[in-house]
Amino acid sequence: MGLHIVNEANKCLQCKKPLCSSHCPITTSIPQVISLFKEGKIMEAGEILFENNPLSLVCSIVCDHEAQCLGNCIMNRKNNPVRFCDIEKFISDFYLDRMEFVKKPRKNIMVAIIGGGPAGMTVAFKMIKEGYDVTIFDEKNTIGGVLQYGIPDFRLPKSLMQRYYDKMEKIGIKIRNNTAVGGALEIKDLFRDGYKAVFVGTGVWRAKTLGIAGESMPNVHFSVDYLANPNGHKLGESVAIIGMGNAAMDVARTALRRGSRTVRLYARSKRVAANSVEVESAKLEGAEFIFGKAIESITYDGPVFKTAIFDDEGNVTGYEKELDYVDADSTIISVSNGPKNKLVLTTEGLRASDKGLLIVDENCMTTVEGVFAAGDVVHGSKTVVDAVAQAKVAVEGMLRYLEDLEAKKIE
Repeated sequence: MGLHIVNEANKCLQCKKPLCSSHCPITTSIPQVISLFKEGKIMEAGEILFENNPLSLVCSIVCDHEAQCLGNCIMNRKNNPVRFCDIEKFISDFYLDRMEFVKKPRKNIMVAIIGGGPAGMTVAFKMIKEGYDVTIFDEKNTIGGVLQYGIPDFRLPKSLMQRYYDKMEKIGIKIRNNTAVGGALEIKDLFRDGYKAVFVGTGVWRAKTLGIAGESMPNVHFSVDYLANPNGHKLGESVAIIGMGNAAMDVARTALRRGSRTVRLYARSKRVAANSVEVESAKLEGAEFIFGKAIESITYDGPVFKTAIFDDEGNVTGYEKELDYVDADSTIISVSNGPKNKLVLTTEGLRASDKGLLIVDENCMTTVEGVFAAGDVVHGSKTVVDAVAQAKVAVEGMLRYLEDLEAKKIE
């Protein structure tokens, strides 16, 4: 055990009203976990973390800790906050392969999960623990969703996803990869074959376009496609990235690590959407940040920008007349993603908002009875821990729904 983990735990003041927990999207019982850890009760601490958040190990790595637990620790007043993320990572890593997963008696009721990303994985763990037969349908080669295909290996090792895959299979979760529901199979087929409830956690995998000339050029790519398979892209030595969100930082760092020499990120304003750690990491690895550039079009030679004019407060008040032509071997658009619409198109009664996001009620049930949804496909692109938190709400809704179904059968 690293001595620094013990030192971090010893710094915790066990606050009666812990701001670290209240600023965690999933309200992790941080003081309790640290207390158990200090007592040497690692398995008990791990159980609390896993019960609250099955993806605790993932979140200990990829969460924006500066905006949540770390940034709100009372010890920040002394510039020495407790790095709970390091403690959580140690405990969760220890616990994942050693835990005894106790399930309730089998109910012989099947539940389908469409999409094996963070939300789908959370629902799978929760529902099988309640005694339901769970099958995950995922259109890709393996589960994980954004964890597998959207976050680079240097930030989140793919070996971790394999450990989760192995654990899920070991506890009885069935996984059907390379199966896109909404294609050959539709949601109605799942109900036909005996599934009593369906959860949709398909995320947001459709790249948002800019609606400008040049997006179909051969040297233009979308961040969601590049991060899913960097090996399938030859970017060249110079890369221009449109956008400054977390995905853009991952794109920049990946491109630099794969041999691109000049990587520049462009934003219209002076604001950076990515968290500070990701920004500093990208800068450290050589990425350049250029502000006040509004994308106008993309040519075979690179992007074309309008240069913004700012007032004293940093607001854009207009643009210079002369366009800025930038030479770049590749241009990557990284502005946002939206959901694909194949489920809406193939499922009668399934409604989405004007942004394509599924409409749900307070129980996370969609406009089709028995079909639930949570995560990015409902709320748009958010964090992993947000997806887990929303998935837990969906689980509660699904359990109530299934219990009502069984009660009606008895009547």
